[in-house]
Amino acid sequence: MPSACFTESVVEEATIEWLESLGYTPIHASEIAPDSPNSERQTYSDVILTNRLRSSLTIINPNIPPDAIEDAIKKVTRTDTPNLFENNRRFHKLLTDGVDVEYQAENRTIYDKVWLIDFTNPDNNDWLAVNQLTVIENKNNRRPDVVIFINGLPIAVIELKNPTDENATIKGAFNQLQTYKNDIPSLFSYNELLIVSDGTYARVGTLTADWEWFMPWRTIDGETIAPKGSAELEIIIKGIFTPHRLLDLIKNFIVFEVDGEKITKKMAGYH
Repeated sequence: MPSACFTESVVEEATIEWLESLGYTPIHASEIAPDSPNSERQTYSDVILTNRLRSSLTIINPNIPPDAIEDAIKKVTRTDTPNLFENNRRFHKLLTDGVDVEYQAENRTIYDKVWLIDFTNPDNNDWLAVNQLTVIENKNNRRPDVVIFINGLPIAVIELKNPTDENATIKGAFNQLQTYKNDIPSLFSYNELLIVSDGTYARVGTLTADWEWFMPWRTIDGETIAPKGSAELEIIIKGIFTPHRLLDLIKNFIVFEVDGEKITKKMAGYH
């Protein structure tokens, strides 16, 4: 069924083009793979692009010495618990509140913060859209369609289904994400948003959300509701992933509820 394969790739290409129009650098994962000349990953289990993270942190935090930057990177890349949702909650706090570091200067200890994202100046960050990123973890080999990186951190995953295949639904894309969460959990410790689409319909949700909490996004500019029949994926991409809006959403409109063992991650949406 060459035409069917072709159609899913068209949706992926459109997604990448929309992201590029918003200022993201598009890269096919093969260009930064461990065995490529311009590799940005040492192994296929690496989900953070460490060199991008390091250079971004140096730009965003010009007064922090290199040793403290390395300390911050260690804190971000270390997973403290086997619980994915708890790791995600801890990372989100580092992302929004900064990473506490200390260093010596003029014979005294300075207590400071390293910011992982520049929330006030979107252009100060590194915006990357990578398609077909192979991740291998515990012998599980998985390849999400599009992964969004800010400063080398994989903060969103977009899973697409073929629009011409009646059996390939957005619910199927949601189920695929659940498989990824089980098989390659390290990618999702850093996740802020999950998107599923078949090119026409599209939904956005958080790491902990069940299917009923995956919602459409209703507007691109925040002023006017998109008309019925609009391409929902384009509305989500242009409505959420415009850099200043995405940073606002991450910083101010995502919360965690902890009830005993249960962790629920919630984001603002349209009801």
